[in-house]
Amino acid sequence: MSRSALTGTRIRARRTLRGIRQTDLAREVGVSPSYLNLIEHNRRKVSAPLLGALAQALGVSSDALVEDSDARLVEGARAAALRSDTELGDLERIDDLIGRFPGWAKVLADTHARVEGLERVVEQLSDRMTHDPYLADALHEIISAVTSVQSTAAILNDDEALAPEWQDRFHRNILTDSGRLAEGAVALVNYIDNAKTGETGIASPQEEVEAWLAREMYHLPFIETASMDAAEAYLAGQVDLASSASRQLALAWLAQMQVDARAIPYAALDAALGLHGVTPDLLAAEFGCDLDAVLRRLAHLPPDLAEAHGVPPLGLAICDMSGTLLFRRPVEGFAYPRFGGGCPLWPLYQALRQPHVPLRASLVTAGRMGRRFTAFAVARVSGPARMDLPPVLRATMLLVPQAEHSGDSAVLAVGASCRTCPQLECDARREPSILATGG
Repeated sequence: MSRSALTGTRIRARRTLRGIRQTDLAREVGVSPSYLNLIEHNRRKVSAPLLGALAQALGVSSDALVEDSDARLVEGARAAALRSDTELGDLERIDDLIGRFPGWAKVLADTHARVEGLERVVEQLSDRMTHDPYLADALHEIISAVTSVQSTAAILNDDEALAPEWQDRFHRNILTDSGRLAEGAVALVNYIDNAKTGETGIASPQEEVEAWLAREMYHLPFIETASMDAAEAYLAGQVDLASSASRQLALAWLAQMQVDARAIPYAALDAALGLHGVTPDLLAAEFGCDLDAVLRRLAHLPPDLAEAHGVPPLGLAICDMSGTLLFRRPVEGFAYPRFGGGCPLWPLYQALRQPHVPLRASLVTAGRMGRRFTAFAVARVSGPARMDLPPVLRATMLLVPQAEHSGDSAVLAVGASCRTCPQLECDARREPSILATGG
């Protein structure tokens, strides 16, 4: 049974029709009011058990709350209309369009979905061609080998009186450089072929680790009690971590997760979430630990614990003092750049200016279909302090999805990176956007 983007709208309409308060319905089905609010505003999908509970509480069948094909066309046609700069006075007549011309409505919705998918691919490919250091290095090696072979061949061709020993030397140089050329070409082809695992592929050990954690649902139960020896043995059998570099990064991440687990055990976190909710500062005070540990722990909640407290999937980003992203846990509606730094307006980077000072900000992603988030960020010194050396800082940012109409007026519009941000009038812009200029 498919779950639609409009199921929440149907739930809200049924609840309003029956005169049930949102808090009362949330209490009856066993979720938090904030999570039900996200569902009703179509920001969170509804699991089958929760849908059944909601249907029972509202006195309807589950099928009555699940979107049909006509409603899917409504959503697709509405999204296509919102992309247009023309007057949208007839937007409320989308139902009439679908009723009279369902075939054309399906063409419109399918075309819009395809355009959005192609835009994402173009953005990622452009970002890769611009910033991928591995691709640039491989091309440079090939160009260098070709130039060397060409120069040596030109000498042999132009100088007929060249001594035999020099001819032998140049022939050896051509053999060596042609070998470099062949190896560089093979390496480039293998790199591109291996990168076909996704839209633009996995290009670095960091991305291998992030993809592996995504497949593990960002939760490894054994880290709660196991030793580092067990973690190393576990990683040795992970075929998804193909390189030694990725395994080293994964081991470092598991070590950090184990430290966080000892500081904030899930059993105690379960009780604290029931008392405080997703409020990182109160949770840090409850456990007497650093705020960044709480942010990491919340971003790696096991699915059952998150669902029990109505916590939606959360995003996480960690960077160093250069602004380079060291870790990214994606969250729907908030795009991270594949290479280079992100949007300079992110609280993640603002925190670097004020180490150990927690920040909170309401964000909305730039564009017509912007999503709202509450961002919690903090930067702290990583590693031991040393005399006459600058401190090593790391900043951590947790992203919590907001309800579409949260009532917060102080909202900051942010993008992924300047190259792919449609927000042209921005004082923090550092380079033109390819989405507007094509450059």
